[in-house]
Amino acid sequence: MPEPLNLSQSAVLIMDYQVGIVAMHATGSDAVLRRVSALLAAVRQVSIPVIHIQVGFRQGYPEVSKRNLGFNSIKQSGRFLLDGADTAVHPIVGPQMGDLSVWKHRVSAFAGTDLETILRAREIDTLILFGIATSGVVLSTVRHAADADYRVIVIKDCCLDRDDEVHRCLVEKVFPRQATVLTSDDILQVLHSSK
Repeated sequence: MPEPLNLSQSAVLIMDYQVGIVAMHATGSDAVLRRVSALLAAVRQVSIPVIHIQVGFRQGYPEVSKRNLGFNSIKQSGRFLLDGADTAVHPIVGPQMGDLSVWKHRVSAFAGTDLETILRAREIDTLILFGIATSGVVLSTVRHAADADYRVIVIKDCCLDRDDEVHRCLVEKVFPRQATVLTSDDILQVLHSSK
C-alpha cells in the first residue's frame, strides 16, 4: 500500500452480497463468501465500520423508470422487493451489531442514497470495498468515490462477476487508475500489523 491505512478514517463497503445476487453468481461464490467472512471478522476486531449496501425496491417499484433497462428487467421479474428473501444479505456475511445498512435503487452505492452523509458524519476518507458484480456496483461505486476524493481500496478476490475476463480487466487495468487494488490476504496483513 502506498500510504499507511488510518483505521479511524476507514470504512468497509460490502456491496450487493444479497441472497438473490450471490445465487446468480454461484460459480466461485463459496470461496468468496469464506474470504469475505474472514475479512469482516478482521475489520470488526479493529473497529472499522462495516456498511452493507443493498439493492431493494418498494411494492410496485416506484423507484424504477421505464427508461432504465437494467432495473426495468428486475421490475418485470418481481425480484428484490424490500423484505424479500432474495434481498436479504447472505447469512454467511450478514450484518452484526454495529454494522450499518444503506438501501439503494441504482447501481452505485452513492446514487440517491444517504451513504455520503454517513461517511461525512463519521469523517471517513478511505473506503475498503468489494461486491457483486465487479462490472456493476463495484465499478460504479469506485468511479463515484474517486471523483468525490475518497481514498479507494478494492479487494479484488472478494468481488465476483459473471464474466471472468471483464472482472480481470477491471481489477488489473481500470481500477488501478483510481484505486489501490489488493487481495484479501493483503488487507488482512495490513489489519494484523495495525494491532
